[in-house]
Amino acid sequence: MNRIRHILVTLTSLLLINLQGCASLPDLAERNASYAVPASDTSNTELGTVIAQHSQDTQTNAGVVLLSEAKAALDARLMLIEHAEQSIDIQYYIWRDDTSGQMMTEALQRAANRGVRIRLLLDDFHANAISALLHQLNAHPNIHVRLVNPFMPRGAIVWGFITDFERANRRMHNKSLTADNQASIVGGRNVGDDYFLRGESDILFSDLDLLVIGEIVSAISNDFDTYWNSNASYPLELLEPNTASSAQAFSQTSFDPAKYQPPHDLEDFFNTHEMTWANAILVSDAPNKVLGIIEEEQRITYKLKEVLGVPEEEVLIISPYFIPTKAGVESLQNIINTGVQMSVLTNAFATNDVAIVHSGYAKWRKRLLKAGIRLFELRPAAITGPSTEDDEDPTFSSSSASSLHAKTFIIDRQRVFVGSFNFDPRSINLNTELGLVVHSDELGSRMAEAFERDTPVQSFEVILSDTGDLIWLERDANGNITKRHTTEPGTTWFNRLAIRFFSLLPIDSFL
Repeated sequence: MNRIRHILVTLTSLLLINLQGCASLPDLAERNASYAVPASDTSNTELGTVIAQHSQDTQTNAGVVLLSEAKAALDARLMLIEHAEQSIDIQYYIWRDDTSGQMMTEALQRAANRGVRIRLLLDDFHANAISALLHQLNAHPNIHVRLVNPFMPRGAIVWGFITDFERANRRMHNKSLTADNQASIVGGRNVGDDYFLRGESDILFSDLDLLVIGEIVSAISNDFDTYWNSNASYPLELLEPNTASSAQAFSQTSFDPAKYQPPHDLEDFFNTHEMTWANAILVSDAPNKVLGIIEEEQRITYKLKEVLGVPEEEVLIISPYFIPTKAGVESLQNIINTGVQMSVLTNAFATNDVAIVHSGYAKWRKRLLKAGIRLFELRPAAITGPSTEDDEDPTFSSSSASSLHAKTFIIDRQRVFVGSFNFDPRSINLNTELGLVVHSDELGSRMAEAFERDTPVQSFEVILSDTGDLIWLERDANGNITKRHTTEPGTTWFNRLAIRFFSLLPIDSFL
């Protein structure tokens, strides 16, 4: 729904783009720069001590834990916040004022009360909905809130698009949380019940994060500093005044903390979660991408090409928004022509039920299949129950997941990317993105095997019939084909008409 809102605002603004004039942004001369606490200064904290005990004397720079299950991913974030002693740096596109958001907000307030410095950096597109919450946090002397690429005047998002479309259409999509410069969580999840808590939301996204320790954490902290001190980052107090009514509004939405008691024990976490030691590289866009002044070598796409290298045998792509465009299809075709096998997992219409978004992918399906790419589309509620001891690595899925949100590439079972980057024009050209590339045969093989095991039975595989028509194959838990759909599953004739109509419009770059 967040993607839909962005698209609707964008298209509405395009219709009115000839209007001129906009409110000016505040002067950043009053803003003070700040930087991450060095990891050497936090090595004696509880986090630093426990992590040192679980570190290995290797030539690698990262200990990596996969966070595939939704509730466990929330617990891990709360664990880091609860045990931080000196600093917490947080960067997200969305932060909701729901149960998950309030749990993390109250954990941050407790951390601030015990003297932890907290820097919270959010994109401004969804910030107005939680203005009261942000002012409540920012009022604490140890909590500092900044917003990226803010809309002016405040609260007028559509007007901001109309009067300054080129800037407003660029958003910060990065996601990271770092505690004491000792441990970080990077991946695809925003903060909200639809990413963490089944039953608190109508939808639960299938997603993936990495919790990392080791030297790579300092690289994540340095990248956060670059965004925090960039010309796109504005302190909340410079943008809008705090009011008594804002603080009161937040206090009235408090959740019942007795309802959720997540495990917070550090030793238990590191003893029970499998950790892979490997070399990891942070890849991200420079923050001035949201200002439209980025150089090619500052783009995440440039860095990904450098780090991931040339595939030799296999490419696996997991992307909820897979909009390859004509140029992308040709690039993928060139890779296939070298003998590389390629598979793509994305959302089906039924799990991404917005024709205007789905159309950007659907129109390329036949060309992708003719090129030799295997296409899988996640079925709704394909995963119907919790994990068991026999299935300890549901790498790309959360129990009872409703929609795909993970963004992952696996190259030759040796190099893995996990982050916020979608395979679409918005991630490539407009939004800033962040992720980690992990060089590990162990992790790459484990994730590729999970893809091979789970994807065919949790998805529709799209193939071409002998006459060139699309067919959707549905399999049971044993991998046996149980249904062959000749029309797109979960669609009505009107849905299919809308998909076809929007596929004719030149709007891929805005999706």
